Amino acid sequence: MGTMGKNDQSGDGLFAAAGRQQAARWAPLAERMRPRTLEDFADPSGLLAPGSPLRHEVDQGRLSSLLLWGPPGCGKTTLARLLATATDHELVSLSAVSTGVAALRDALAEAQFRLGAGGRPTLLFVDEIHRFHKGQQDALLHEAEDGRVVLVGATTENPSFHVNAALLSRCRLVRLPGLTDAAARQLAQRALTDTEHGLGKASVDWPDESWNSLLSLAAEDGRRLLNVLERAVGLASDGGRDIPTPEDLARAAGERSLAHDRSGDAHFDLLSALHKSLRGSDPDAAVYYVERILVAGDDPRVIARRLVRMASEDVGLADPRALSCALDALRAVEFLGLPEGAGALSQAAIYLALAPKSDAVTQACKAARQAIERRGALPVPDALRNAPTALARSLGHGEGYVNPHGIEGSVSSLEHLPEALAGAMFYRPSPRGVELELGRRLAEFRRRRRAQAAGEPDAEADPPGTPG
Repeated sequence: MGTMGKNDQSGDGLFAAAGRQQAARWAPLAERMRPRTLEDFADPSGLLAPGSPLRHEVDQGRLSSLLLWGPPGCGKTTLARLLATATDHELVSLSAVSTGVAALRDALAEAQFRLGAGGRPTLLFVDEIHRFHKGQQDALLHEAEDGRVVLVGATTENPSFHVNAALLSRCRLVRLPGLTDAAARQLAQRALTDTEHGLGKASVDWPDESWNSLLSLAAEDGRRLLNVLERAVGLASDGGRDIPTPEDLARAAGERSLAHDRSGDAHFDLLSALHKSLRGSDPDAAVYYVERILVAGDDPRVIARRLVRMASEDVGLADPRALSCALDALRAVEFLGLPEGAGALSQAAIYLALAPKSDAVTQACKAARQAIERRGALPVPDALRNAPTALARSLGHGEGYVNPHGIEGSVSSLEHLPEALAGAMFYRPSPRGVELELGRRLAEFRRRRRAQAAGEPDAEADPPGTPG
């Protein structure tokens, strides 16, 4: 029985080895072409360059905990694997999407037991670490701090918003860029010619239109690049062609799903780009970002709300019609829905982009708030206080108030601000658009108010721009 057991175990080993070989043979090209050494890792930012902090740690065989932040397909998982191999750490991989607190604690306990038994230290790789809730992230704090486990977390979202400050302070943040066109082309060429792990093609002499199509479809994502390449080469081969055409590549890519999360960085980056394009008076970019957000499947009201906000913050009284235009777009898209309402959003975006710009209203609000925060709740002048009762009037409420409608020119010399802020000017019109005329009118109001307060005769009954 012992002999049979050994033979069975040997057979199991052979079957396991054969299974691994079969799995490697049928694995996707993106998996087969993963770099096997740090020297093979695409490193355009010099993260592993000689003398860099991470290279120094690798050479010393002692890693600190890391947070790898970058877009999909930039090599976060591959880098974690290579670091574990290069520093002789036991690699334990978890996905934050499917791992609970109990499983996380078990993994940490096993890592401590392994180290206590004289085994290798553990590199715990947590993919999508931003999806861990606070309790799960807190479970990593002690081990990440005392070094018994090297934590390497990977995230596509800004860690400042999605990773606890306590955990963030225990890890070094490493940002990985998306794949450049040059690096993507080099990777594709290597995958095409590699006879052991790649596609084993003899030539990479593709026309520029095929290369440009592949790089565009890859969108800086190495995994997507290799997946599209593998399918496109297969389609070309089925059609008797050595080189995929742009049509083969488009068919291989299928319907493009834009990277977008309604609560993630991509969402807010697009909204920020839209806002800055409007502020920068660029209608072409504004329409582009409106469509990008719509194609990604976001709620069109999100765009409309941003247009309304921009109309007030950045156009303001330089073109008072801008706010109405943005609100009209909101009502139109709510009334029509999509796709019919998309035109109203782009129409408003173009109008706002071409409108004269002024943030004078925004600055006035900011200056008034700063005065409130600095001086506190100053008392309202007695003349402006509500006086609905005899008691209120006996206390002086409303005393000295004169209705401007009874004054020639409708400008009162009364100081409306609290006494401690008398003469403060929060609103300063810009010299653009409608606000240019508003500025002239305001200057005249202020001049006449000062003249009346000083008892000087009023030289002009009506302010400039007032209809006769």
